[in-house]
Amino acid sequence: MVRGVLGMFLLSLVVVAGGAVQAEAQTSQPQGAQAQANAAGLDLPRLESEAILWLQGLLRINTTNPPGNDLAAVNYLAGVLQKEGIGAEIYKSGPNRGFLVARLQATALPNPSQALLLVSHLDTPGVDASKWKSDPFGGMVQDNYLYGRGAINGKAMAAAEMAVLIALKRSNAHLDRDVIFLADSDGGATPNEGMKFVLENYWNKVAAGFAINDGGRVVVKNGKVQYVGVQVDEKVSRNLDVIASGTPGPSSLPSGDDAITHLAAAMEKIAAYRTPVHFTFLTRDYFEGLANIEDQDTAKWIRALDDPNRAAHAVQFVSSANPDWGAMMRDTIAPTMLQAGTDANAIPGEARGVVNLRLLPGTLAEELENKLQQAVNDSQVRLEIEPGGAPPAPASSLDSGLYTTIASAAKQQFPGAAVLPYMSIQSTDSPYLRERSVQTYGLLPFPLSHEEMLRTQGADERIQLDTFRKGMEFLYQIVTNFAIEK
Repeated sequence: MVRGVLGMFLLSLVVVAGGAVQAEAQTSQPQGAQAQANAAGLDLPRLESEAILWLQGLLRINTTNPPGNDLAAVNYLAGVLQKEGIGAEIYKSGPNRGFLVARLQATALPNPSQALLLVSHLDTPGVDASKWKSDPFGGMVQDNYLYGRGAINGKAMAAAEMAVLIALKRSNAHLDRDVIFLADSDGGATPNEGMKFVLENYWNKVAAGFAINDGGRVVVKNGKVQYVGVQVDEKVSRNLDVIASGTPGPSSLPSGDDAITHLAAAMEKIAAYRTPVHFTFLTRDYFEGLANIEDQDTAKWIRALDDPNRAAHAVQFVSSANPDWGAMMRDTIAPTMLQAGTDANAIPGEARGVVNLRLLPGTLAEELENKLQQAVNDSQVRLEIEPGGAPPAPASSLDSGLYTTIASAAKQQFPGAAVLPYMSIQSTDSPYLRERSVQTYGLLPFPLSHEEMLRTQGADERIQLDTFRKGMEFLYQIVTNFAIEK
């Protein structure tokens, strides 16, 4: 009883907190999400407030990966859906790991080629709780912000997508295609327990022609949405093992030929290696669009990227202005792990390091491995690409009905903002879908500044309640425009 009263009290607080922003959205966008909800007889502000409480519940479940423990979050979502009369199927992918599939059917005979799949992941990065001002798994609301690990990265998308599915159900929407909600156990960190597992074992449950996943951006600059980046491709993450050998022995008799010294020298050379700048057709389109909306000085140097006489300085300026832009222009190399020795008094015969490569689409890991081996130039150090990694997959189309719908909704939801095709430097599980010819678009629909995005793997990750509402409205508008009969 107390829990129920407390829940209603929190709900009322959230409704009040978002009321002013919601009223502004209705006034400034009469043809947007609110107008669509009104026409459907849907109380959108109340649903948004409920979705914030659902997100709060998710944040209170620790799904740090490893080990994951996302099965608890899956069961939580299934309970919400069950109360709404939406059946949810739960599948296990590992110990305490699993995923959920829920579907709203348009017709008695499904047409997978036209279905829309809404994808989110429930696992989160690790947490150093000592750096947080509040409990990372407390779901605390303070000053109109909701705090918790996953508040932006993963769980906000899951709550918003589930809320959109519930909106379709509550409004008795006449769908012209199936809408499927997939709350996955893993966003790419452990493919054998994530999307790869889902598609290899349960493709028939999620088969679709179109998908919305995370990976894109709604970029806020100087307090205003500057552009919506729709992710249509991404860099490929591969790990490179660096293995050094040397003469083992007691630490009292150093030989100068020890494995750790060889490894240290090799890692220094690898870290210093600079790959050449290369533009894909997508990144070229992205920078061309960016030049039209950036400040005059930045735009000048973005346009100079193609000028042979000024390209070197332009790359330096643009990379310094935004490290993400620098990473979009070349393959990147990052030493991430070191391992050597078992005893402080013994010199080991082998030392190992790991280097993470983020490769532009089309780059072969083996080619970069060979170049790095030449740069190391040490017969006692060998490099080996680890198996696995996301499959090479074509970029999603810029001409599909879903991309067009996203662009149109973005222009309504964020007047004056540009819509740019986006290649993310982070990895998602979208390549596994693209490999199966699913037109997949990354879209984190919540308007966020660069500073807020940096919190997603740092301390005090948070999302403003108004921002969550705005992003949910954006997602609702996209899905209704794309999936409801006209």
